[in-house]
Amino acid sequence: MISELIPNLVRALTECDSEATITCVRRAIESNVNPIKVMDAMTTAIRQIGDRFGIGELGLPDLIGAAEAMQSAMPILEREVKRHGGNAVSSGTVVIGTVFGDIHTMGKTIVIALLRAAGFKVYDLGVDVKPEQFIEAIYTYSPDIVAMSALMTTSALQQQAVIEALRKEDVRHQIKVMVGGGAITQQFANRIGADGYAATAAGAVEVAKRLVSGRGAERLETQAARGAAPIDLDVCAGGRSSAREGTSTKKGDVF
Repeated sequence: MISELIPNLVRALTECDSEATITCVRRAIESNVNPIKVMDAMTTAIRQIGDRFGIGELGLPDLIGAAEAMQSAMPILEREVKRHGGNAVSSGTVVIGTVFGDIHTMGKTIVIALLRAAGFKVYDLGVDVKPEQFIEAIYTYSPDIVAMSALMTTSALQQQAVIEALRKEDVRHQIKVMVGGGAITQQFANRIGADGYAATAAGAVEVAKRLVSGRGAERLETQAARGAAPIDLDVCAGGRSSAREGTSTKKGDVF
């Protein structure tokens, strides 16, 4: 069943067909396929679509339509996971939003789709998000990462305002911060003290994975350092090393 499910899902998602996607998922559930395996199959399908988008075989409307079709079937799978008493393994939790003064959503939508495909739990705060709304979301969702998008140069400084708000609230050390968008560069990310930057949606996923992995390493070092003098970890003192590694300085137009 799984071998048939993936090509059927790829076809349904590529055609942006929510009804066909839901039908594929329901048939799999009715055939007693583990819902987490169905999620894995959907992840494989959406990754294949993302790869085709990356090499130019599919356009932006295709990727967004596929993401929407995928989301239409997720409530069914989530209910089945709960009914079976299990939980899908999460890569981490991300709170994401387009910053205050900016109402662009398309790039953020793509990033969310690819993060979810990579196993992240993502909470979308929408657009025109104020610093205090990011703070509130941190207390509500306890994320590993706060991700911010800004397409316009006039709103780019709001990313810095959010980071400053995190420091004032004394939660900056608990959170990794990713930034992106058409108005953002690697140099700007470094200057405002972000932990990660990506020029593309696919790059954002890789940065998120690295940041979450880094958080695990930090926890181990923190445990080892209990009772000793504080260790000056680079990632804790502004997080700039993660932002510099393996990312492009090209201005982004996706995230």
